[in-house]
Amino acid sequence: MVSTRAAGPTSGHAAYEVVRRVTDPEMPMLTLDDLGVLRGVEIGDDGRVVVRVTPTYSGCPAVATMRDDLVRSLHEAGFADVHVELVLSPAWSSDWITARGREALAEHGLSVPGPALRHDGPVPLTLAPVRRAVTCPRCGSASTEVSSEFGPTPCTALYRCQTCWEPFEHVKEI
Repeated sequence: MVSTRAAGPTSGHAAYEVVRRVTDPEMPMLTLDDLGVLRGVEIGDDGRVVVRVTPTYSGCPAVATMRDDLVRSLHEAGFADVHVELVLSPAWSSDWITARGREALAEHGLSVPGPALRHDGPVPLTLAPVRRAVTCPRCGSASTEVSSEFGPTPCTALYRCQTCWEPFEHVKEI
């Protein structure tokens, strides 16, 4: 949680319009809104803007930068008192990525996540490789193989197409 002061407008709609354009620091082709991490924007009677975000996972290294970018953008728009709150429940799901966000990922050569797996109860622990139906974002082939479960960001995995042989990132289903 962060709270800061500047000086300015009081419209909740105006605050939301500013916040919804802030981009993700790790995948800048997405806004936080399109990524699905933006949970709400409210302005209190005292003019304080409260922005609620849910990180893609609890250890996301981009959370501090997201917070700083939100605060800076609102201050630049003239909002005086800004508070960013992390909302951890319900946990973020890749299903929350908007259609526009999915299009932006594909346009930038990233493989778009499929539906997130749902479990009624504890998540089973398996040591086998994760099996996903991943399509190459370049040629559309379903003949792909995982190179590494760990991409340049923690929420991506590295794949290689077995048809066009191009490497690509896949946004993990969470």
